[in-house]
Amino acid sequence: MSTVKNLPKGGEFLLKQTRPEDIFIPEEWNEEQHLIGQTMIDFIKQEIHPRLDEIDSMQDKGLMPRLVEQAGELGLLGTSVQEEYGGFDMSFNTSMLVAEKSAYGFSFGTTYGAHTGIGTLPIVYYGNEQQMAKYLPGLASGQTKVSYCLTEPSAGSDANSGKTKAALNAEGTHYLLNGQKMWITNGGFADLFIVFAKIDDDKNLSAFIVEKGFGGLSIGAEEKKLGIKGSSTVQVFFNDCPVPVENLLSKRGNGFKIAMNILNIGRIKLAAAALGGCKMGIDGTIEYANTRKQFETPIASFGAIKHKLAEMAMKTYAIESASYRVGQNIDDENDRLLATGMPKAEAKLKAVEQFAIECALCKVHGSEVLDFVVDESLQIHGGMGFSAELPVEKGYRDARITRIYEGTNEINRMLAVGTLFKKAFKDKDYDITAPIKQVPLALFTQLFKKSNGGRFGKELSTLDNHKKLCLLVAGRAAQKFGLKLSDEQEILMNIADMMIEIYVAESIILRTEKALIMSGTATDAQKLQQQVNMAQLYVYEANQKIFKAAKDAILSYTDGFEQKLMMRVAYRFSISNRINPQHLRREIAEYMIKEGRYPF
Repeated sequence: MSTVKNLPKGGEFLLKQTRPEDIFIPEEWNEEQHLIGQTMIDFIKQEIHPRLDEIDSMQDKGLMPRLVEQAGELGLLGTSVQEEYGGFDMSFNTSMLVAEKSAYGFSFGTTYGAHTGIGTLPIVYYGNEQQMAKYLPGLASGQTKVSYCLTEPSAGSDANSGKTKAALNAEGTHYLLNGQKMWITNGGFADLFIVFAKIDDDKNLSAFIVEKGFGGLSIGAEEKKLGIKGSSTVQVFFNDCPVPVENLLSKRGNGFKIAMNILNIGRIKLAAAALGGCKMGIDGTIEYANTRKQFETPIASFGAIKHKLAEMAMKTYAIESASYRVGQNIDDENDRLLATGMPKAEAKLKAVEQFAIECALCKVHGSEVLDFVVDESLQIHGGMGFSAELPVEKGYRDARITRIYEGTNEINRMLAVGTLFKKAFKDKDYDITAPIKQVPLALFTQLFKKSNGGRFGKELSTLDNHKKLCLLVAGRAAQKFGLKLSDEQEILMNIADMMIEIYVAESIILRTEKALIMSGTATDAQKLQQQVNMAQLYVYEANQKIFKAAKDAILSYTDGFEQKLMMRVAYRFSISNRINPQHLRREIAEYMIKEGRYPF
């Protein structure tokens, strides 16, 4: 493989082909990274799993804060904190790996993610030297616990409409905060709050670092929730809370930008955490299916169960492939920006911002795969899955929040498409209307087009057609509706669904191609064959999802000859390779049943 990487731009996957050597795959984790991930798993098995019921009951209010401190003692809270402030400043992808493993801790995973992600990172990326020196060491050690205060009763998805106000006192020494925040994770025990408020009548939010000891801050009762019961979720009230002027984070009016950039990071890390939940769910389900007997036969031997296990594994393998592809893209872009002389914190932020589209797509896909996996896991467990005796019931309830926080999946779908159109408007390299001019030629040449070469030639040719179809649907919608396209939310979500399946399907093929290239004599040939099977099966299923999304959009905004022509293109571009899905699923499932776990 070539040693020189082609570095992509965000959203460019729709316009250009990516080479296997240009992406990172989980098969490339090194020994140190495996050790870091295993440290989190060992901590959870030793300290979290024996106390799950105690954690969920929240009778011991000091338990979760103590667990946060214990995680800090192991260095698990400092993955993204600079070394000079007590952290390890790990690569973005490594921090995602730790986030993945944190999901094995159920509610602890939410607590951990809020502390190390949306709580700590605003100071890591936007704090000045004095703020970082004062707060980051405590955050990295766990001696200081933090929460993130953005959402308000009347400001959820429309975060910038928040009513919390900040006004400078007469002496000019403090901002006085007044307002209410809700759904604040870790708020019940936090020592520090990242609070977003508007100064006077500013159009945009500002951000503040608020210590609990400042006064004028009160905490509401713990919310009663469907899941993640062990994590603290409260309302936070500010009544003339005095915040020193030096605790303004970044510049006045920069809060909304801070919030959005931090949420971008939260989205891709949530995809990684969802992945961890999927793997844990599959492991427990295989163990149960191998031991549970009906008609004197382990239920793992039944075709219907094999179908479910294979689907769970394929979808999990797919989101893993996509998530760490994005993570490495962010790392590579960060390195490129650093090489230009850009300051470290700015380079990290710009790198994440570059891949906001992919972060949103992976958040949606990962959370929806997790919901699928926990649902099928509960179904395979039958009545025992519905009982609180086994952790599958807890996993089912805990998973539901992932489609809501870090921006609902509906918002993230529209965000991804909206960002794509903004790029197309600003950057001549993102011409998404060009395919419209090529429709007659594309339809004709498709009849005679040969597939790409290689193991996945037919799948890659199908994906190439899917990209053209997505750009055709998006470009024609942009022409038809112009600035009013934002009002056509159903069409935007159709386009987003096409983008998700294209990106994830391409990721799973690229990962498997690279795994094949890297394979040596020591490689498990059976395992590699199942990776090939999952890649082929995923493209087969994605093809129909992409066609349906395209069809729904086309039928929504076209009629007459144009509709007939675009539907013909959609049909032609959605003819995929024929496979035997039953055979592939059985092979995948039987390999996992033999291994007794998710082995990929």
